[in-house]
Amino acid sequence: MRYPGIVSKRAAAVALSAGLVTLAAACGSSGGSSTAASSSTSSGGGSSSSSSITVAVAYPAPPAALLDQFTKQTGIKVNWVNIGWDNLQTKIAAAMSANTYFADVADVDWSKVGEYQKTGWFEPLNQDFSVASLEPDMPQLKTFISNGQLVGMPFDSSFLVTTVNKKDFAKAGITTMPTTLTAFTADLKKVGKANGMSSPLDIQFATAEGLSTCWYQMTAAFGGSVLTTQDTPAFTSPSSPGYKAMTWMVDAYKSGLVPAGNINTTDYQGFTTEMAKNRVAAAMCDYSGTVASIYNVPSSSSVVNDVEYIPTPGATGAGGNVANPDGIGIPKTAKNVAGAVKFIQWFTQTEEQADWAGLNGASDVVSTFPLPARLTSFNLMIKAGDIEQAAPLDAILKAHAQPPFPNGAPPWYTQFSAAVQTNIHEAAAGQETIPQAVSAIAAQVSQLSAAG
Repeated sequence: MRYPGIVSKRAAAVALSAGLVTLAAACGSSGGSSTAASSSTSSGGGSSSSSSITVAVAYPAPPAALLDQFTKQTGIKVNWVNIGWDNLQTKIAAAMSANTYFADVADVDWSKVGEYQKTGWFEPLNQDFSVASLEPDMPQLKTFISNGQLVGMPFDSSFLVTTVNKKDFAKAGITTMPTTLTAFTADLKKVGKANGMSSPLDIQFATAEGLSTCWYQMTAAFGGSVLTTQDTPAFTSPSSPGYKAMTWMVDAYKSGLVPAGNINTTDYQGFTTEMAKNRVAAAMCDYSGTVASIYNVPSSSSVVNDVEYIPTPGATGAGGNVANPDGIGIPKTAKNVAGAVKFIQWFTQTEEQADWAGLNGASDVVSTFPLPARLTSFNLMIKAGDIEQAAPLDAILKAHAQPPFPNGAPPWYTQFSAAVQTNIHEAAAGQETIPQAVSAIAAQVSQLSAAG
């Protein structure tokens, strides 16, 4: 798989539905809190009178009853096509390169934003959605902006987090969770000793996307980003957050804080075979939503109700949490642009977002949907009952979630990520030094930037 980390996120994130199905119906799923402006329909070649749209994403369809509500409200019938993430990216590239129609609404992954903006494969949404109005409610909106263009709208809220087994920490006499990486490292050593764990921390070092995003996450924890606003390397100086982050990760592995077998472990494997089986006591680059979707599932976990999210420890206090959300946009060959805009408005509004995560019960849940994109959706769930730690996730999202790169994912992100994961893996395996890994990644960035 080309993006194991992202694909694993789909497989792992069975939303908050396991815990949210008991929530009372705080509000209906109709109506709207969308702050989108009315569609100008000036982009693309769609006809507002068209009675159907095709939606192609890597998610199962929402419940038919809710799609029927959308049709009743708008007169637009939805043809939902669920395509695996990797196959969907291939289909998008093939259709856009050939300038042929395949859907009116399609997936816009965070890692594709720069590429889609440069190629013009997706219509800018700025004239149909007010960025200024949406930003306070959608902390991850900036992830979908490249060179001032809103390439897609976030339709879930996914970000990297730190999870700890509070029972293991309590056994070591630790009830107040550490807020700095220095304290976190010291506490982990105590936890490992108290619980008979020689290696209590889960970080995955397989050559896969999860290793790349973990480095971005650790760099955010150290207070920075790996790229500048000009998409140049921000990690070459030993004093930079990116350099420190790579050093910390590799040292954690070489010192034995991380299991030796993790050199070939991917993100999802670590969550399900280590954290969920209590072979480790903490996961540094976990995904939001895993407490409900993995750790609190009795059939596959031995740590039910023992794991919690904590603010990610940083250099001097709580650090950042990088976003890796999904979005949806309108391909340039869409036939029904007006209908596509109406659908995106509906699908991303407050009540619907909360419904997909289980606000009104299991019947409304979109399978594998992690978390709502809107803070107002989180608020609805928190008011209905703080189930599966919606409140701490909401607090982390508000205070610390940030895009992986200040200028959005560059057009050459795929090649960049490949260089990142390859060289960090080799550094952890002892096949090259940290300075060599840093130089190799920086050289790749310079080459990719020069090529445009």
